Amino acid sequence: MRARAPALPVFGLAVILCLLILSLPARAQSGRKAPPEAKPSPGQASNAATTSDQDEQTTNNGKIAGDGETIEGDTLTVDTALVTVPVTVMDRGGKYIPNLTRRDFHVFENGVEQRIAYFATVDQPFTVVLLIDTSGSTHFKIEEMQGAAISFVNQLKDQDRVMVMSFDDSIRTLCEPTSDRDTLIQAIRRTRTGGSTRLYDAVHQTIRQKLKSIGGRKAVVLFTDGVDTASDQATYESTIREVREADAAVYSVAYDTSRDVMGGPGGIRLPGGVIFGIPPPGGGGPGSSPADYRRAGEYLHEIASESGGQYYRGDTIVGLSAAFSELADELRRQYSIGYYPPAGQAGQRRDIKVRVNQTGLVVKARDNYIYSKSSAKESKQ
Repeated sequence: MRARAPALPVFGLAVILCLLILSLPARAQSGRKAPPEAKPSPGQASNAATTSDQDEQTTNNGKIAGDGETIEGDTLTVDTALVTVPVTVMDRGGKYIPNLTRRDFHVFENGVEQRIAYFATVDQPFTVVLLIDTSGSTHFKIEEMQGAAISFVNQLKDQDRVMVMSFDDSIRTLCEPTSDRDTLIQAIRRTRTGGSTRLYDAVHQTIRQKLKSIGGRKAVVLFTDGVDTASDQATYESTIREVREADAAVYSVAYDTSRDVMGGPGGIRLPGGVIFGIPPPGGGGPGSSPADYRRAGEYLHEIASESGGQYYRGDTIVGLSAAFSELADELRRQYSIGYYPPAGQAGQRRDIKVRVNQTGLVVKARDNYIYSKSSAKESKQ
């Protein structure tokens, strides 16, 4: 008869079961849950610096609760709820200050500090939409305008891109965003004067359609006398509201055509029935009175200031060249800061204040924006 194997003592079996039970919580806690991947937003990828939402958490009132890491040169997918603020920093003498980092900046909305979720340095490329007025009032200035625009393009960095658009009674895209200088020069040279002026419609289409497909640092350069005569889609007031919601600054370069339109004897008739040098009978219709030109000046100042851009005068060819030179200089030295705003009611105007840690510096940035419906919807998700 074979001997039976000795049975495992009951006490030893109980000890082994206890050890197995005690080890389960430790094993469950040893693994880290992977952070969720950010949901991409189409058409908004850009070369920028981003702060991880997992590394830097914010409190409910928007104040910074941690100090996350900024990864400069990384690729950021920007949600449309992001509020983007172009920022220029200078010393008291007007000298631009380079080499600042995300930690040098603080951004406040309605007095409450916000976490900076997006940061682009001055070294990163930008895209400019060059929007050129080619209506009948520009007839005698078209070559000067083309030369100044080409000079501006040649002052940009090789990686910077430009989209060329023109408008009169039609709105045309002459060149999609590109850094190819030959293509850009050819597009600018193709501009031709037309009849009436759909200025407000051109701004509306640029803000609502063209900028949506452009990521990263971007700006609009509006090259016009500011007089609108034929828009049927947008108005003075509606385009001002749109630039308050936009994530790009508008730089207006104004050239004066009032002397040609309302000047002294010896007038010349242009396409669209405009008579240069002779006041037309009955006031000459839209765009031919001193009041029209006063309103044009107000518009170009307001669209620049409300978007965080700048107004430039270009009454002469020397003035045009100087204006474009200053503009290119500022764009090359501009930072871009973004944050996700607290949820609220759509249509609210909210104040923005940007500060830097260093003393004695001047910070130029937009000071307000309109909280849009799209931002309200996405901030609640």
